[in-house]
Order: sequence, then C-alpha cells, then structure tokens
Amino acid sequence: MDFNLFMNDVVDVARLDIREAGYEELTTTEDVDAAMKREGTTLVMVNSVCGCAGGVARPAAANAIHYDKRPDHLVTVFAGQDKDATEKARGYFEGYPPSSPSFAFLKDGKIVTMVERHDIEGFTAVDVVGKLQKVFDENCEEI
Repeated sequence: MDFNLFMNDVVDVARLDIREAGYEELTTTEDVDAAMKREGTTLVMVNSVCGCAGGVARPAAANAIHYDKRPDHLVTVFAGQDKDATEKARGYFEGYPPSSPSFAFLKDGKIVTMVERHDIEGFTAVDVVGKLQKVFDENCEEI
C-alpha cells in the first residue's frame, strides 16, 4: 500500500472521530480567530495521528462531554495537518509549549488551563476524562 494513501486514511479517520464526537473542526486561521472570539468557555482538542491521540485523547474527548458541566464550545485543530490553524490556536495558549495531543480550556478567548500530552500519554482514556471533567467542574456551568 502507498504510504500517502495509508496516512490519508489514518487522518480521515482521526478527523471523523472527533467530528462525530461533536467537535467543530477549525482548519484555517480565520476559523480559529472566529472561534476564540466567542463568549463563554471553549475546549480545544489538539488532534494528532499518534497512538495516544487515537487510544486515549479522542476517546476522552468524546466521553468527557457527557457530564453535568461542559464547555459552551467544542472545537478541534489538527497538529501536523492544518498547520496554520494549529499554530494560530497555539498562540492563544499563552504560557504553554506546543503539545499534541492536548486539550486547551479557554474562557472568553483567554487560556485557563491545559491538559498536555504528558497528562495524556501513559494514562487511560478514563484518567483523562477525569482530568477534563475536573476542569469542567471548576470552570463550567451546569447544563
């Protein structure tokens, strides 16, 4: 099999997983700026094709939002694929180094906290769900 075709399939599945979970895909810098200007809370999932993204981060992203408290907006950028959009999003994550996969939690476009790769890799999806829901408990309104 051609490597590029294989990688396109992997990327397509990774994109579909997170969209089906209810996250809005941001593929341009304009998309990112528009999303970050929204009032309220926003969870940004920085997607990736690595194993911890597929085995831990995306399942955690899909399951953490089934909770009494959750962010107003769910968005995603794809590291290594939508490079400009990802770089633009990371500009909003002031004080945090680039990390993928990761989750950034913002309020009114300002970074509050992140669940970084070192908080994901080596943990289970259930562990990461717990970390995200702790952030939701501390920063989100009950729905």
